[in-house]
Amino acid sequence: MGNAQPTIVPYEDFDVTADIKAIRKACKGLGTDEEAIIQILANRCAAQRVEIKQAYFEKYDDELEEVLKKELTGSFENATMAMLDPPQIYFAKELRKAMKGAGTDEDVLVEILCTATNEVCQYGILLLCKDYFVIHRFDLSSAHKIFFPHRTGCFIRPLKPLLSLFLPSASRDEGYEVDEDLAQQDATSLFEAGEGRFGTDESTFTYILTHRNYMQLQATFKAYESLSGTDILDTIDSEATGTLKECYITLVRCAKNPQLYFARRLNAAMKGAGTDEDTLIRIIVGRSEIDLETVKDMYLEKYDVTLKDALDSECGGDFKRLLIEILH
Repeated sequence: MGNAQPTIVPYEDFDVTADIKAIRKACKGLGTDEEAIIQILANRCAAQRVEIKQAYFEKYDDELEEVLKKELTGSFENATMAMLDPPQIYFAKELRKAMKGAGTDEDVLVEILCTATNEVCQYGILLLCKDYFVIHRFDLSSAHKIFFPHRTGCFIRPLKPLLSLFLPSASRDEGYEVDEDLAQQDATSLFEAGEGRFGTDESTFTYILTHRNYMQLQATFKAYESLSGTDILDTIDSEATGTLKECYITLVRCAKNPQLYFARRLNAAMKGAGTDEDTLIRIIVGRSEIDLETVKDMYLEKYDVTLKDALDSECGGDFKRLLIEILH
């Protein structure tokens, strides 16, 4: 969105040699200087961190990830590893993790796929397909067998919007142009696909919500409300169910205000007993160069507490220090 502000920007006085020496020193000898590692990683953009990783390997013939894994533990280690990957690789790994094992973590899939750029979606599918291509002679029509092999057919249908988002053939307009006539047409199509009929024509909802740019969708939702007297979210609530409903709600919330969506996700990750550290890492690291400054504003507006204070009471140690440094 036009007004989105990051918290991490390229470091002006970037000196890759000085950085790798400082990291090397921080990991040498007795104990680890975590503060030095935090100060470097949280104040360099992703491209600079990748450069640090490459230079470290070239100079010391050691993989920086392996060196840090030996020194760090727990959520602090996980957050540090997240910061050493380019964003599209990190998100692809998160998708893979969400689809491993007996159950699929649909919340994570919905969060990543419904908010990702085309580049991240397309890169993700390529990385995931690489694992399967030889065995399955992969073709896109059987994508669900790969992504959800443990699911029965009846479960596949609600996950189709996720897959349609994720396949390279599906690409959102990422511009800012608004066509008022198209907004009226789409609003009418959505009405006729939902409230205006018995049952719901999901393909219309999926197509419009996954292809139009966010500004265009905002115009469509306004036109929809004028036409039907109902907010689009209320329509989705009564017309859709299960994972499909979650996808649509996420897509609408992101189109209306992506930063508020992420503020809600962060709050949910810290609510109740226990903290979902993986979600905190994914959003704070993943949005740091996109709109995290604006997410902070939304968090304060919605929950009347700063994101920093919320993290302060929910997290501890070096993990907390790293996240708070990223927020600055």
